[in-house]
Amino acid sequence: MPRLKVLSGKDVLKIFNKFNFEIVGQKGSHVKLKRFEDGFTQTLTVPDHKELDKKTLKAIFRQASRYVSESELKEYFYSK
Repeated sequence: MPRLKVLSGKDVLKIFNKFNFEIVGQKGSHVKLKRFEDGFTQTLTVPDHKELDKKTLKAIFRQASRYVSESELKEYFYSK
């Protein structure tokens, strides 16, 4: 079974940048990302911490999978 990688907030921001998400704001350590796809606004929030907790990563993955297919995301979030 694949395991979640250890990722920082900056790593996750770089991943979502590849999927055309742009930083639109930041409040404290939380960065807000948006992209406009097919007339809809898609929003994600990512904490900018040195190392993200596994549950937080899983929640971000689950939230992002509403907008990006899981198969595309898995290579960035899970090890083989």
